[in-house]
Amino acid sequence: MGSVPTPQTNFDVIIIGAGISGINAAYRVQTELPTYSYTILENRNVVGGTWDLFRYPGIRSDSDMYTFGFPWCPWKSDKVIADGESIRNYIKESAEEFGIDERILFHHKLLGADWNSKVERWYLKVNANGQETGFSARFVIFSTGYYDYNEPLKADIPGIDNFKGKVIHPQFWPEDFDYTGKKVVIIGSGATAVTLLPALAEKASHVTMLQRSPTYVIGEPALDSTARFLQKYFPVWLSSALLRFKFIFVPLMFFKFCRRFPNAAKKFIKSNIKSLLPKHIPHDPHFTPRYNPWEQRLCLCPDHDFFIALQKGNTNIVTDVIQEVQSNRIVTKDGMELEADIIVKATGLKIQILGGAPLSVDGQKVDISSKFFWRSVMLQDVPNAAVVIGYTNASWTLGADTTATMICRLIKYMDKKGYTSMAPQVPKNTTMKPTKLLDFRSTYLEKATGTMPWAGTQAPWKPRNDYFSDRWNASYGTLRNLITDLEFKKQKKA
Repeated sequence: MGSVPTPQTNFDVIIIGAGISGINAAYRVQTELPTYSYTILENRNVVGGTWDLFRYPGIRSDSDMYTFGFPWCPWKSDKVIADGESIRNYIKESAEEFGIDERILFHHKLLGADWNSKVERWYLKVNANGQETGFSARFVIFSTGYYDYNEPLKADIPGIDNFKGKVIHPQFWPEDFDYTGKKVVIIGSGATAVTLLPALAEKASHVTMLQRSPTYVIGEPALDSTARFLQKYFPVWLSSALLRFKFIFVPLMFFKFCRRFPNAAKKFIKSNIKSLLPKHIPHDPHFTPRYNPWEQRLCLCPDHDFFIALQKGNTNIVTDVIQEVQSNRIVTKDGMELEADIIVKATGLKIQILGGAPLSVDGQKVDISSKFFWRSVMLQDVPNAAVVIGYTNASWTLGADTTATMICRLIKYMDKKGYTSMAPQVPKNTTMKPTKLLDFRSTYLEKATGTMPWAGTQAPWKPRNDYFSDRWNASYGTLRNLITDLEFKKQKKA
């Protein structure tokens, strides 16, 4: 697989990013808009995005693969939660099977994008293999994910510079790093920390997860017996559709249950956790979050591997605040001293939209943090551009595919009517108020305030959180309703 050997720089559609969202968008463009020319600009030298960048021990999906995978190239294993290597291979093979890999330009980093209203095209400044060059397109789809690939979220850890051992951020795990026989302290309580603890415990002499505040952790079977049965006796298209429905519907109902009956949800999760904990680790305070279930994303552990690791003698959880990091240990405010050879800072991701590239319209910089986000697809006042954002309460790919499907449908509508541009416009004299785009209380999202666009309190600017409704509107909803608050234009003839 390699970059497309062509000097072409003008396209109908340019997709930024060859991760799971970009590959999915490419499939939708080439099937729904077969006469359109397109390319994918990828900063790195491989497909996969997150799943190629992250290489820390035990990395795996935090969603089931039947909904995290592509609907047009179904996940055929009975493995519900997949490891990073399996996901990388799946994305790569899917791109190759449908010829998408031939449309990718590797080592092409977007430096900036400007919309020209006179010719109604995007002009992109790109670093192509070390040289600055230009591209242009009628439409741009930003499939760049939601975090900074180059810089992790900064965490204020008192005295961290005093530590004489190795300090690692999971986002930049050193290749072939040997932690055999070492004492490891993982700082954090999210999905990454829950993944790392059982993986590191296999070789390390001792692993401690040090958390300031706990999270909800639930187990899920690594293999699905329903999948095994359906895949054995039914054709792929039917078994995949049934599994996809199951893994969309059941988690969505659980999400709604948690939001509607938080106290009952707490009791349910608590009873499940207590039955899995060893005697020396109490439920309180280590598994009593300050928030209700699904106000932050739940942490999944396949086959209860996190709890099984806690039952071994070389792991522990500490819920406390760091007072100081010393040369070979961490001292907490309650006076505990945690010896460490290695500190892993699993403290979250730094939120970043559009891959950090500046966006402008007719030379005027777009302040993303001042814009509303139309249907979680397009930025207010920004023509012919989609920004792919997934769900927080379901698999990322479900939201990504809803976005790609909707934008292709809108482009076909434009072609039919002879329009050349579209841009979301907030109605004048609106009473709409801004609200969070991602309705979660995670620390990294709280720190992202000022860098993210806003959702609104009125349709079609509300945040999306119901896949069935969103998918129906994107694919089959009436066009009159779909195009609400979109302004269409036809290019003026010279």
